[in-house]
Amino acid sequence: MSAGSTPLLFLHGYWHGSWCWSEVIARVARMGRASVAVDMAGHGLRAVRPQCLTTRPFDAEILATEMSPVAGVDLEQAGDLLVSQIEEVGRGGPVTVVAHSMGGTVLTRAAQLAPELLAHAVYLAAFMPASDVPAIAYIHLPENAGELVAPSFRADPAAIGALRFDLASDDPDYRQQLRDALFGDVDPAVADAAIGLLTPDAPAGIALGATTLTRDGWGSVPRTYVTCARDMAIRPGLQQKFISDADATFPDNPTAVVALDSSHSPFLSMPEQVADIVAKLG
Repeated sequence: MSAGSTPLLFLHGYWHGSWCWSEVIARVARMGRASVAVDMAGHGLRAVRPQCLTTRPFDAEILATEMSPVAGVDLEQAGDLLVSQIEEVGRGGPVTVVAHSMGGTVLTRAAQLAPELLAHAVYLAAFMPASDVPAIAYIHLPENAGELVAPSFRADPAAIGALRFDLASDDPDYRQQLRDALFGDVDPAVADAAIGLLTPDAPAGIALGATTLTRDGWGSVPRTYVTCARDMAIRPGLQQKFISDADATFPDNPTAVVALDSSHSPFLSMPEQVADIVAKLG
């Protein structure tokens, strides 16, 4: 398979930022492929942290109840932002977008809004929700049993408008659970550094939103799903459900599938393999 030629745009998932793609982008650059990573709405340089995390003395009750400053961010805003980012990167031409985790929900919205802007949609251990189904509806399905993300929340998302981690916790068991959920096969020192860069609040509105998919919209965009066999955030059974549901709805445009034997974050544990996969697409 020859290397692709369209620009690559990388979109992270919940709690992360454009920083998480740095190792992949460096390797893609060596392959001669133009690429850029962007921040999702409410994340990275667009994040706002709750006051409870810097208030001293620390109060766990406030951590569990303070309304999130990103509670107003929803899927519509995130999708519109991604479309604008794709337009800026593509400058009139199509772009291959690689989305991780909850970024897949945003990619799906953007692809439905502006399918002509996408050469290829790549879902890396990502939510790829069906038409009119919000991402949050998948979290507690039997196919996702055993996931470790929801047990790590330190507040009720419905009450504060966000999915909140206690990233400053000194509880070794809790910190290990975060590592197991997101960075299971990542070098421990790198995993700890990544946890230090995460945004504590992920806007619940992105997971609550749904997109109506059409054959000439999202259904017309070539797509690849990269499965991660040791994923403890989006379990392998749920990854397969995303693929089978999409193919059942849009059988004329089946999902290409590439398998990795990795945890939820192969961009940190095996960036060479991720770069090799995505550089050949689009």
